[in-house]
Amino acid sequence: MNKITLYTLSLLAILLLSACSIFPKQIKLKKSSDSHITMKKKDFSMVVTASAYTSCRRETDKTPYLAAWNNRLKHSVKSIAVSRDLLKRGLTNKTRVTIDGLPGTYVVLDKMNKRWKKKIDIYMGCNLKKARRWGKRKVTIRWKRKTIVPKKKKVKKKS
Repeated sequence: MNKITLYTLSLLAILLLSACSIFPKQIKLKKSSDSHITMKKKDFSMVVTASAYTSCRRETDKTPYLAAWNNRLKHSVKSIAVSRDLLKRGLTNKTRVTIDGLPGTYVVLDKMNKRWKKKIDIYMGCNLKKARRWGKRKVTIRWKRKTIVPKKKKVKKKS
C-alpha cells in the first residue's frame, strides 16, 4: 500500500510540474494565433413556423413566468421560444431576432420541447385571445451571429 501511495503522489507531482511548464506556452500560442483571426457578425435568415404562447397561473405550474434558461418572462419584453434544432444555428439564449411583418426586435428567452423542428413561439403574456388570433403562420426570422473569420495574409509581390 505504501509503494502505491508513493507512486501516485510522484505521478501527480510530475503531472503538476509538466502542466505548469506547458501553461505559459499555451497562453503564448493563443495570443499569437489571435492576430490571424477576426470576429465578424454574419446575417442569417430562415423561414420557420411561428405560433403564439401565453403563460398565466391557470395554464402552467407555480412558476408561469420562468423560462427554460431561468429567464423571467415579462409582458413588456418581446420574447420568443425556439425549437432546439435552431440552437445549433446560433439562436441561443438572449439572441436578438427580427420577424418579418412584426415591428421591433424579439429576444430568445425560452426553448421548446425536442419534438418541434424549425419552429418559434412568440410570447403573448397572458393575452390568450391575441395568441389565438395569431394562430400558426410561416414567417422569416433574421438574426446576427458572431463568426470567426481568418484574416487574409498580405502577399508580397516580387519585383
